[in-house]
Amino acid sequence: MAEAILLVGGKGTRLRPLTVNTPKPMLEVAGVPFLSHQLVRAKAAGIDRIVFATAYRPEVFEAYFGDGSAFGLELDYVTETEPMGTGGAIRNVADRLRSAPEDPVLIFNGDILSGVDLVALVDAHRARQADVTLHLTCVAREKLSAFGLVPTDSDGWVTAFREKPQRAEDIVTDQINAGCYVFRRSIIDAIPADRPVSVERETFPGLLAADAKVLGVVEQSYWRDLGTPEAFVHGSADLVLGAIDSAAIPATTRADLADALVLPGARLDADAKVGGGSTIGAQARIASGAEVTGSVVGEGANIEAGAVVRDSIVGRGARVGAGTVLDGVVIGDGAQLGARNELRGGARVWCDAVIGDGAVRFSADES
Repeated sequence: MAEAILLVGGKGTRLRPLTVNTPKPMLEVAGVPFLSHQLVRAKAAGIDRIVFATAYRPEVFEAYFGDGSAFGLELDYVTETEPMGTGGAIRNVADRLRSAPEDPVLIFNGDILSGVDLVALVDAHRARQADVTLHLTCVAREKLSAFGLVPTDSDGWVTAFREKPQRAEDIVTDQINAGCYVFRRSIIDAIPADRPVSVERETFPGLLAADAKVLGVVEQSYWRDLGTPEAFVHGSADLVLGAIDSAAIPATTRADLADALVLPGARLDADAKVGGGSTIGAQARIASGAEVTGSVVGEGANIEAGAVVRDSIVGRGARVGAGTVLDGVVIGDGAQLGARNELRGGARVWCDAVIGDGAVRFSADES
């Protein structure tokens, strides 16, 4: 039986306050909870069993995904009682694994949308007899300051794990840890138990110091960290537009809109404009003259006449008043925005908040 560990509840928790007051706190990416995309990819790669290592509201995941039979998987759930770090979270589920000591265990981060070839990653791990294999991706030089660097030698073996570069001379490679690993099961068992452990700062450097075989597989498939609202909405649009494939994407009810996903029960008035990879949730309404581009509109949300929504998230049951403009913002579930408001550049409106007509503007006063 091929097993995997799914790390849930880390960076994605930055989006928690936008859904915390609702009975369905998982934000949806291209029409389904993001982890659905992870599960179908794992199943397609031959994984039979996945252990969720959760750090936040585990009952939510179990209530939705259940025993995994809907995905053709066996699912198990383990929750931290206190923050354990990435390495600690992995070690915390060790007693739920059924793999033998020399078997490979796939580990992936619940915040990463990736097209990495999981079969090829595991095959490389086996062929090179590695202790740990990491998926590495390359990023543009101007973005490297946000990531730790992972240089490799000419044969692909990892030579170091470096902190986020602070100076130009610190940039020794453009390769970063892409958040997907294959561990030899015995390596998991050797991680210290019952205390926080960072794989990046402790486990991986410790393996190198002990002359373990740590392999880096560089693959430039689609990759995006969805831990921020901006990345989240762009990842959803990429799935809808086909930049990355997923068998979990539901069927659209509007085949005539090639660049949008419209879920059952959603209502689009005749002259509403929807595109750019937008997802329109079930029972949502997009009124006459409204424009929705590259955005996620939640179940039962109401975008009123003449409103403009670009690169934004509008939560379940939220209302965006007539003529209001949203550009790169997040509206929590149940929030009510009056007419003629203007919110831009990363603004967040919390769940159930109420903003009156014309209360917020970024542009010059209206004449």
